[in-house]
Amino acid sequence: MDDVNTVEPGQGAQSINPPPADAFIVIPVRNTVLFPEMVTPITIGRPASVAAAQQAVREQRQIVLVLQRDPQTAEPKREDLHEYGVIANVLRYVVASETEHHLVCQGVQRFRITETVEGWPFLVARGLHVPEPEGGGAEVEARFVNLRRQALEIVDLIPQAPQELRQTVASISRPGLLADMAASYIDVSPQEKQAILETIELVPRLDRIGALLAHQLQVLRLSQEIGAQTQAALTERQREALLREQLATIQRQLGEGEGGGADIAELEAAIEQAGMPEEVLAQARKELRRLQRTPEAAAEHGVIRTYLDWLIELPWAVPVSKPIDVAEARRIFDADHYGLEKIKLRILEYLAVRKLAPEGKAPILCFVGPPGVGKTSLGQSIAKAMGRKFVRVSLGGVHDEAEIRGHRRTYLGALPGDIIQAIRKAGARDCVMMLDEIDKMGTGIHGDPSAAMLEVLDPEQNSTFRDNYLAVPFDLSQVVFIATANMLDTVSAPLRDRMEIISLAGYTSGEKLEIARRYLVPRQLEANGLKPGQAEIEDAALTRIVAGYTREAGVRGLEREIGRVMRNIAMRVAEGAAEHVRIGEADLEAVLGAPRFENEAAMRTSVPGVATGLAWTPVGGDILFIEAAKTPGAGKLILTGQLGEVMKESAQAALSLVKTQAPMLGLDEQAFERMDVHVHVPAGATPKDGPSAGVAMFVALASLFTGRTVRSDTAMTGEISLRGLVLPVGGIKEKVVAAAAAGVTRVMLPARNRRDFDEIPKEARDMLEFIWLEHVQEAVSSALSPAPPPDLGAEKALSGPLD
Repeated sequence: MDDVNTVEPGQGAQSINPPPADAFIVIPVRNTVLFPEMVTPITIGRPASVAAAQQAVREQRQIVLVLQRDPQTAEPKREDLHEYGVIANVLRYVVASETEHHLVCQGVQRFRITETVEGWPFLVARGLHVPEPEGGGAEVEARFVNLRRQALEIVDLIPQAPQELRQTVASISRPGLLADMAASYIDVSPQEKQAILETIELVPRLDRIGALLAHQLQVLRLSQEIGAQTQAALTERQREALLREQLATIQRQLGEGEGGGADIAELEAAIEQAGMPEEVLAQARKELRRLQRTPEAAAEHGVIRTYLDWLIELPWAVPVSKPIDVAEARRIFDADHYGLEKIKLRILEYLAVRKLAPEGKAPILCFVGPPGVGKTSLGQSIAKAMGRKFVRVSLGGVHDEAEIRGHRRTYLGALPGDIIQAIRKAGARDCVMMLDEIDKMGTGIHGDPSAAMLEVLDPEQNSTFRDNYLAVPFDLSQVVFIATANMLDTVSAPLRDRMEIISLAGYTSGEKLEIARRYLVPRQLEANGLKPGQAEIEDAALTRIVAGYTREAGVRGLEREIGRVMRNIAMRVAEGAAEHVRIGEADLEAVLGAPRFENEAAMRTSVPGVATGLAWTPVGGDILFIEAAKTPGAGKLILTGQLGEVMKESAQAALSLVKTQAPMLGLDEQAFERMDVHVHVPAGATPKDGPSAGVAMFVALASLFTGRTVRSDTAMTGEISLRGLVLPVGGIKEKVVAAAAAGVTRVMLPARNRRDFDEIPKEARDMLEFIWLEHVQEAVSSALSPAPPPDLGAEKALSGPLD
């Protein structure tokens, strides 16, 4: 047992007291019978068997392998086992997994179990060693010679049998060993092998083995005869169908029908009618010939059949393009979407170009915006306007390149990638395919899926897209690809370069009200089983829900709140308490509870040192409060609120700029050396970063040191330089929409962002006064009140608590 892979400390079962020296560890087996002097691999997985094997390896002792009477018995007892087994040495022990262990065992001697010993978590038994009979006379010798002749003939009939096997059989001189070897390798049931194992006397044992080998010889001779008959029946024209004729001959000998011929004929007809290109058609015919030569019982038969089914069901034929009615498309977009005028105009331009140049290389559109603004529904409207099938592929969480390109057929359970599967689902090669959440793809150990998307989204390459499973080119040039994303930071630059970015900002309050009235309320009426005559929500109530119960760029939260109102109405109608319910603004608190949001700008900027900034987030714009306070100290700057490195540098630049602007602000330059300044951005659990808070930080610090409060109706954004210049920033559209939703009436923006003014929704432009900043001095004059509050001195305001 020197070659045994012993179990390391900490693996397997814990050490227990060894069984008695005169007893053996018993391992039940389900379908294996080991004979003396034979070597056999055995797989075990039951806890008791694993524990028994590990104990035997640990003590370097022999085991007894015994066949179960019923293979289905999960935890066999003594009465579930045969009486006879074999003492064996464990040559090798390998742990393949937690539930699968492998033993390589060599039989030593027959063993008859007489009693079991209790006290161990596995079977332990005592019994009798059954010695191999010796001698036997002429009867044994005659049977031995006949058995060796049969065994040698079988070896000769087995195709490609190794020469060493014949030499081994010819060199065996003991009748019992030859019988056990033949029984070990012959193809019979475990119960028949067990019967041979229990046959101790040589004459009966040799007779049993001789009868089994005679039957095996008949089978092999018949197989050889079938092969000869098939070879004789072949002609020169039939030579290429050799394997098919052999299979047919074997089926005739076995009395089986030839029902597979009709199935092959149907597949052949379907292949010819699928409209495949010549290259694909040649591949399909080749695979069909392989299918004809493969037996149905073979695993390869199912793999080939599945592959052919995929080829047949894909839409290979060139689609007949339907004419695009741009006027009808405009009507569909206006009916399905409120607002988004510039977005709809760009899509109509896209459709107009597709109408005039259907064979042209159209750009790949990518809708970028916060959740709930209608990106997916825009794709559905495009499909409706073009009269094409719509299919959606979710890319969120995809981290395996094979999910885009598919798996090769060499892998078990291989399938095409998501792109080809979506084409098959749509049933059209010119469908509108929505690649949803393209920014959520990741990179794993199996490759980069965004790299695989480069070929899919390149009009110059996707006409010959090659899926790993199909292994033939498929034309994707007729597919209208539309991608969606919440943000572009995680999209690789090459992939972003292949798409035309269309940005969707959040909705204004007026747009949300109109969307709720036109779409959300009717949809929730239907979802909750109500009729228009049973429920009604006033416009004032909808406006209150928008302002007091939701704060989002899209309308998903708004629809959920409307759904809560409708469920409350449905309950009252179902109870019979009312037939018609009208919800006004005053009824909302009873249904939705107290408002969750309020206008904090006036309250947060009521003391010096507090300014309202504007921030961009992946889910839309938001307002951001910058709070500053000063305490006696040595001129240190303290920053809190989970600020990123860029935002910390903005705060340092803002303080330096306030010091340089001290004469303009009427401040004592020496005062900075006697004060510590603390800048805090509330919502401290949320990380914040970016340079666009520079103006707000400067205004907050200027307000702190001058004692003048910041106007509560004013919000601001912009980066600053040490020269006092206001530099442009991004996300202007989202920030201005958030300011309008928060109740702000004045926004201060960098003058170099005037180019973004046309992108701001008209409703937001009408609600706000815009102040364009070139220098921070303009921010101070526009944002700060003329003088400190009359009843609150500057020092008192700065040292008091901030709300």
